[in-house]
Amino acid sequence: MGNSFACFSPTVKKISKKSSDQLPPWISNSDNQKSRKLASSSKKEEIIDDSYIKQQALVASMLYHHHLQSGDLLNLDRSISVKYPPPSSNKQKKLQKRSYSVSDSSSKALQFIHQDVGTEESESKHFVLVHGGGFGAWCWYKIIALLKDSKHEVEAIDLTGSGVNSCDINCITTLAEYAKPLTDFLAKLEDGKKVILVGHDFGGVCVSYAMELYPAKVSKAIFVAAAMLTSGQSVLDVFSQQSCLNDLNQRAWKFSYANGKNHPPTAIDLDKSLLEDLLFNRTSSKDIALASVSMRQVPFAPWAEKLSLSTANYGSIPKFYIKTEEDFAIPVPLQEAMIKSNQPKQVFQLKGSDHSPFFSKPQALHRLLVEVSKITFM
Repeated sequence: MGNSFACFSPTVKKISKKSSDQLPPWISNSDNQKSRKLASSSKKEEIIDDSYIKQQALVASMLYHHHLQSGDLLNLDRSISVKYPPPSSNKQKKLQKRSYSVSDSSSKALQFIHQDVGTEESESKHFVLVHGGGFGAWCWYKIIALLKDSKHEVEAIDLTGSGVNSCDINCITTLAEYAKPLTDFLAKLEDGKKVILVGHDFGGVCVSYAMELYPAKVSKAIFVAAAMLTSGQSVLDVFSQQSCLNDLNQRAWKFSYANGKNHPPTAIDLDKSLLEDLLFNRTSSKDIALASVSMRQVPFAPWAEKLSLSTANYGSIPKFYIKTEEDFAIPVPLQEAMIKSNQPKQVFQLKGSDHSPFFSKPQALHRLLVEVSKITFM
């Protein structure tokens, strides 16, 4: 994502490797080191049972690599989604109490765009988590654990060619193909049941696409540092018009041409040496390590495809946006531009979060997801 996308107009031109701008002072190496020190000190306040988190990360990584090596990915049920039902009401076990940072209390609602909202009593909700470009269902492991502990049902979807889904990324030519695991899940959902869709990064586009197809099965949509487009837009359209994207984005994204340099790119890859600066500037080293061995390429074609959204379907579902303040991948000005164009019901601000709040601010993100789930409309 970045200025490099400005090179792609309706007809794809050769990508220029020339960098027009230097890194801004606020993301220079020296400043980044300072922010990492501040992040390190703030993490001491956020203890969420470290041994438990390490165990979850290990399980996620082992599961992925075990099936990658065994070649049994196509037969694995988790290649479509990772399902976590809420704890059984027949088993009244005391859940281990987690310690939350009081500093996260400031990450409440940023603004109310519509005031006709209320809250309902807590009850079990069904969340469907949709990862961003390059990620997989594995990236939600902390949020899955927290939602389970608060007695909610949760699914984490692996989009086509992501996570443990074995499809060749270079073969994906449409958004429909890429989002198929999500739309298949909604298609099979029993009549009368609704879920809350949560999309991160490019997962926001997949969520929007699914909302248009199955509006009766979605109660709310939550965009977390996500691409939130209007009808007729593509991700490339939105990102290429934004001057707030910087040289870091341009250097981080690499294009693959499986069909030859005379054809449009088939996939986008991330420079592993820039992962921490771009996506994980407030994330712990153990989660960066997990991501570095688990992230995959992103199909290019869905990024260039224009969404077709209607007021009757997509527009009928309440939308919420969670802004990430320390985000270098989708900077705040770009998030605010998308919010202004789409007017969600409510906007929240997640202070101190990088582009990956499921790693850097899991407790605060969990609380916001639960809070949104309780909102009713009068």
